[in-house]
Amino acid sequence: MKLFLKTKDFSISGEDFELHLDEELEMLVTKPQPQDLQKYYESDAYISHTDASKSALDKMYQIVKRFSLVQKVFLINRYAKGQKTLLDIGAGTGDFLLEAEKWKWSVQGVEPNRDARMRSREKKMELLPKIDVLPQTKFQVITLWHVLEHLPNLDEQIKNILKHLEEDGALFIAVPNYKSFDAKHYQEFWAAYDVPRHLWHFSKESIQKVFSKHNMELVKTKPMWFDAFYVSILSEKYKTGRQNFIKAFFVGLWSNIRAVFNGQPSSVIYILKKES
Repeated sequence: MKLFLKTKDFSISGEDFELHLDEELEMLVTKPQPQDLQKYYESDAYISHTDASKSALDKMYQIVKRFSLVQKVFLINRYAKGQKTLLDIGAGTGDFLLEAEKWKWSVQGVEPNRDARMRSREKKMELLPKIDVLPQTKFQVITLWHVLEHLPNLDEQIKNILKHLEEDGALFIAVPNYKSFDAKHYQEFWAAYDVPRHLWHFSKESIQKVFSKHNMELVKTKPMWFDAFYVSILSEKYKTGRQNFIKAFFVGLWSNIRAVFNGQPSSVIYILKKES
């Protein structure tokens, strides 16, 4: 693998990291990958574990999050067959599962971060700490919303996840796209690199190649339009030390316009099913 980019952990530790290109898989790999990853999540800056709503950016995140939750449930509803059973991996503070329950889904969630699980418990949603303690149950839908990029031992983790997918079930993967315009524009300051929490950085081609090894085929993709704006705001802060909402808005907008024509949005939802 050859060096693609040098970057750093802008949000928590300030440590330097490198991204190396796996040319065969068309995927970037974070190096080095710390043995103790948990300490890189232990901060109020990691909003998906805190439900923070203090700054203007936090409030914007929470508004978009609430809208996105409903959109995600509408999306998985299209793939419900028979019993509506859902497993959400990396469930954070449980909001997606709570929304899915409103739509009559039978839900289960996995979240390794203890603080996030405690916040979820306060909302009456119990989460398991790891997939290994999940009973031998199968689900119609399994979701990983911005989670796959965090998982060490990637192929082993995918194998364990797919054990819980029904034969006619659907797997939903949402990840950033390092081939997007905003990634190229911000380069080492692109917030969605989020090293070292993000161990892998995917493209559409890498998702197809990684999952084909597990007899999964890509059946549909959906852009996540809001991500370009949110990521651009964070990236501007990392690059300049200021929020620069207006400039970030136009970078995000241009990234989305470009994506309409080149199919490379800032983040993508991939829907995969077992090969027939």
